[in-house]
Amino acid sequence: MFAVREVLMRKSGRTRRRTLLGSALWAVSASARAAPAGPLVAALLFAALPSPSYAVTPSTGPNQLYRYGYSLGFHPFTSPHDVRGQLTGNFWLFPVSGGCPAVIRPADECDLLGGNPVRVEAIEDDSLQIATLPGHDLGDGLHIRFTFASRLGLHCLVVSAWQDTPTRCTEKTLCSAASRAGAWALWRVLSETLTVSAYAA
Repeated sequence: MFAVREVLMRKSGRTRRRTLLGSALWAVSASARAAPAGPLVAALLFAALPSPSYAVTPSTGPNQLYRYGYSLGFHPFTSPHDVRGQLTGNFWLFPVSGGCPAVIRPADECDLLGGNPVRVEAIEDDSLQIATLPGHDLGDGLHIRFTFASRLGLHCLVVSAWQDTPTRCTEKTLCSAASRAGAWALWRVLSETLTVSAYAA
């Protein structure tokens, strides 16, 4: 493509130096247009948002497993409470809802996809917290909290996980790393689903 442009510009009397300069500027502007703005916007959003509050404070020591943040997009007429309510009132939006009811409530116990039992520990204004039970693939005593926040119409989801004591999976480096990577991908699917469904919240 650059060669064709160079031939055309030579015919119009322009020099090779100007042609190369024009091509370079075109390439830079094209790459700038192609650069995704999503990660930058998400990073700025997370930096601007206040730290979520926790009913049960997750450990920040060795029992902290992960803390991930996801952008849910721009929803100026929707509150974090609305998004949380949409998830807990339509739990089939949860990517591994399995045999759980469509509407979940505190103290509910149900099996996620694959027969992984969990208990709903808490549902608050802007958060949902679940815990794994004996028989779960990752072991019992794993707490996962989904907190919703927004500022200036920009919403985000923060997912934190911690454990009471190390499990058979988290004690093994490979299994622990795989579970954290799987969780990051799984909660990203959830965030993408809520990004769309939040318009109806």
